[in-house]
Amino acid sequence: QTSLWSSGFGMKLEAVTPFLGKYRPFVGRCCQTCTPKSWESLFHRSITDLGFCDVILVKEENTRFRGWLVRRLCYFLWSMEQHIPPCRDAPQKIMENHRIQNIISERAPGGAGEGQVPGLVKKEVQRILDHIQAPPCPLLLRLFSWVLLRLLNCLFMNVQLHKGHVKMAHKAAQAGSPLVLLSTHKSLLDGILLPFVLLTQGLGLLRVAWNPHTCSPALRALLRKLGGLFLPPEANLSLDSSEGVLARAVVQAAIEQLLVSGQPLLIFLEEPPGVRGPRLSALGQAWLGVVVQAVQAAIVPDAVVLPVAVTYDLAPDVLPDVHHASTPLGLWTGALAILRSLRSCWGHSHRACVRVHLAQPFSLQEYTNNARSCWGSRQTLEQLLQPIVLGQWTVVPDTEKEQEWTPVTGPLLALKEEDQLLVRRLSRHVLHASVASSAVMSTAIMATLLLFRHQKGVFLSRLLGEFSWLTEETLLRGFDVGFSGQLRCLVQHALSLLRAHVVLLRVRQGDLVVVPRPGPGLAHLARRSAELLPAFLSEAVGACAVRGLLAARAAPEGRGELQGAELLSQSELYRQVLLLLHLLPQDLLLLQPCQSSYCYGQEVLDRLIQCGLLVAEETPGSRLACDTGRRLSAKLLWKPTGDFTDSDSDDFEEAEGRYFRLSQQSRCPDFFLFLCRLLSPLLRAFAQAATFLCQGQLPDTEAGYTEQLFQFLEVSAQEEGFFECVDPKLAASAVWTFRDLGVLQEMPSPAGPVLHLSPTFASRDSQEKLERFIRQFICS
Repeated sequence: QTSLWSSGFGMKLEAVTPFLGKYRPFVGRCCQTCTPKSWESLFHRSITDLGFCDVILVKEENTRFRGWLVRRLCYFLWSMEQHIPPCRDAPQKIMENHRIQNIISERAPGGAGEGQVPGLVKKEVQRILDHIQAPPCPLLLRLFSWVLLRLLNCLFMNVQLHKGHVKMAHKAAQAGSPLVLLSTHKSLLDGILLPFVLLTQGLGLLRVAWNPHTCSPALRALLRKLGGLFLPPEANLSLDSSEGVLARAVVQAAIEQLLVSGQPLLIFLEEPPGVRGPRLSALGQAWLGVVVQAVQAAIVPDAVVLPVAVTYDLAPDVLPDVHHASTPLGLWTGALAILRSLRSCWGHSHRACVRVHLAQPFSLQEYTNNARSCWGSRQTLEQLLQPIVLGQWTVVPDTEKEQEWTPVTGPLLALKEEDQLLVRRLSRHVLHASVASSAVMSTAIMATLLLFRHQKGVFLSRLLGEFSWLTEETLLRGFDVGFSGQLRCLVQHALSLLRAHVVLLRVRQGDLVVVPRPGPGLAHLARRSAELLPAFLSEAVGACAVRGLLAARAAPEGRGELQGAELLSQSELYRQVLLLLHLLPQDLLLLQPCQSSYCYGQEVLDRLIQCGLLVAEETPGSRLACDTGRRLSAKLLWKPTGDFTDSDSDDFEEAEGRYFRLSQQSRCPDFFLFLCRLLSPLLRAFAQAATFLCQGQLPDTEAGYTEQLFQFLEVSAQEEGFFECVDPKLAASAVWTFRDLGVLQEMPSPAGPVLHLSPTFASRDSQEKLERFIRQFICS
């Protein structure tokens, strides 16, 4: 491979810099609708002038000492000099919490307030508290930081952090409110990397809320000594259970004491990697619900929410044959995975890069006060979309889709129904901010180009130009990229990290051909390309909606739907976009709760016009768009007092009369197909799920039917070649969507809830209508 890269390409290579003009685009601003005060007060004005720092780049200058020996021991000396704030976790203060005291008093002999406090209840409280947390050991933290620093230098080329983001976090921490970091979860290493990064930046010892099901007892004991928090199993018991009441009271008292002491808290809003469940974590929302309850009870005046994201060129996850999501990760399993990762890095010169993103913080108190006014009426997907799929309705109802895929856990059940809704929508709001602030890495751009534009192969000289083009398009849409440097080096770096899924072939004139490996490797490229989808999601939804309109008008034997000769009315486009938005799962769209799908649909049309795919077309006999004279003269006519017939909404009829046509520029057809294909893995999985309805074995449990569908996707991929949709998460998403749509019904049984095919879709005609409805958005 080195000899292939040593050959020249006979072209001048320019450097790729992630800047538009003079400044880097800033991402991650908080919501101006829900948190207007935080938008102004917690933003660093000079953030664009600040650069990046490499967190794991530690030299002699980072210590107080100088000399030959210091250069060889700088990692150890640097770790020993890190400031670790004293732990202020006081078990006695937790024991004195009024909720725990009330429970102890109720269980005391002789009634509340009488007799001595039973020692058994105190021991039970202490046992639960020991399961939740342990006093962090400073010496162990320093030694672990030293080992982790050496490990990160072996695994990664760099760990980048924006200095302006750190300035904003420091400014928010100095205000006196505790920091609550809400993060995405791309790798099992996130829970160790983020506390290390924030400790090095002087933000204190980060307490991490871990998932107890992903760690063995030995690993849980180690993580508690390093600042980890674990939810006790009793907390998920029913509300009328005495053990559950006591466990939830201890959890709430521990979090309240942590917030009062000012220690930062990290909560993962996504499920761990490899879990087939919903994207939003039920456990993360349970921890967040405890924080929200503490702020509403005025235990602390306010808390500062800080969205966080970590992006990798290639996440160093545990190998599939070593660890499964259903089994806990042990110390030996984790050590074996680390050794395998180090072994793979030693044989290659290219290591992955990491970017840590800290979005703009905002006040939790301000959000809870403003967000409630943004909630409107909602309907289920079955009420919204099923009549349209079956051809019974043609008008899309003027309401939002209600789709909550996260189960309510025990700690969250202790909140009021309105507060539960607040926690769920706050989680989606923050997850949207975290995803929007995540940088797009080079492997995501390379995987997208190879999968959706050049699945049959491409010359490397052409791939260099398209890599630069897609980078510029990503920056123009307000998303950051996690790389910079010479174009040839960037492409070589990305292909080296994807070396297991691509083939390089030498051809004439010293050029190379890059070919994706056919087969299951395409599914890996699809997962990598999904990181780029948020940047082009609006245009991809619009392109698929346009494709659906053109396909309905095209001849069955031709491909006229891609010629763009038809006029498309704005009302038809708007309706088609709304239908696709309702079909796509909420986990993919991640719309802010304060933003309606109707506003987002208008944004989709605006994006298609801005990127040049749609061109306004004047219809014969209509008033020209630039003819404003008659419009202004009509509005300036005097009206009788009290005449309310004239309204700004009267212009809506004129908007419905607007027409568009696909642009005929040379680059537009290719870009249109590229945007349509970005959503093809998900839509193909949905279409295959509709085909599978007549072949699946029902009734079956949700997990069992999902496994049936996944096996069907594998068999279909071998026959048709669409391996990009062979993903367990896509199969699970299709099953959940069909359940919300009313295609599958969940019925109780002695062994638990099972899925049945609903009577509405028992006929083959209804199943074919569903499949046609989905396939209209898929571009071949």
